[in-house]
Order: sequence, then structure tokens, then C-alpha cells
Amino acid sequence: MRELKSRRQAEILRIIREQDVETQEQMLDQLGRRGIRATQATISRDIKELNLVKQPGGSGNYRYVASRPKPAEHSFAGRLKNIFKEGVTSCEAAQNIVVVKTMPGLAPAAAAALDGMELEGFVGSLAGDDTAILIMRTSQVAEELTREIESMLEG
Repeated sequence: MRELKSRRQAEILRIIREQDVETQEQMLDQLGRRGIRATQATISRDIKELNLVKQPGGSGNYRYVASRPKPAEHSFAGRLKNIFKEGVTSCEAAQNIVVVKTMPGLAPAAAAALDGMELEGFVGSLAGDDTAILIMRTSQVAEELTREIESMLEG
């Protein structure tokens, strides 16, 4: 699965170097011509993960280009750490489930941030208003994640 994603994302970067692509639909079409099938939602995630942005092209239209990496303080990890330091009040493992308590309204942001990290052993999450549960593959992985979250809260 990751090989397919890596191949698709490499092809997206190749496409935007070779030609102007204005829309996700055009990107899907170009991928299809190269034998890669994907959905619009997948392309949207790829564009976000690859940090692609639109900028004016030569003909007055906009086109996707690879943006420069953001400074470390603005990186995803930095934002995640800020979300946790400001919003998470506690974290506890219960077998293969990690229960994260947050300030009211912040559990969805905490869960979404973790969802996007592609953590080893992470199965999924469910968030309410002030509580998120993170489902891990094993109790050991849940304990490790709990320790990592607790260290973020301390640091």
C-alpha cells in the first residue's frame, strides 16, 4: 500500500514538473493516463502531504508547484506539540486503547493530528468534545504512545 502511495506521489511530482496542472481533476486525468488510478480525496491528501501550492503559471492560469519546506517551528510536529501542550489535560493507556482528555472542544483536533502522523501500530481514533480514544494494535504500542504524549505535555 505504501509503495503505491510513494509511486503515486512521485508521479504527481513528475507531472507538475513536466506540465501545468490547474485542478485535481486534471491531476487525476494525468495519473490515469500513466496507469495510476486514484480518487479525488486521495489526490487531495497527496497534495497536502506533498506541500503543493498553486501559483500563477505562464499563461495567467494557476498551477500546482512544490512549495518550500516550512521552518521547523511551523512544521506539523511543532503544531502537534502546541495542540497537545495547550489542549491535552491527561493521557492514559487501557490495554490497546489510549484515552486522551482535552480542554472542551479540542479532542477532534488532537485526534486529527494523530491520524495524520501515520504512527506505527495506529489503527484509528474516535473523538468527542473533550475525550479522544486512539486504538492501537497492541497494548505495548499504546503504552509507548502514552509515554510519548506525556513527554510532549511535560516538555
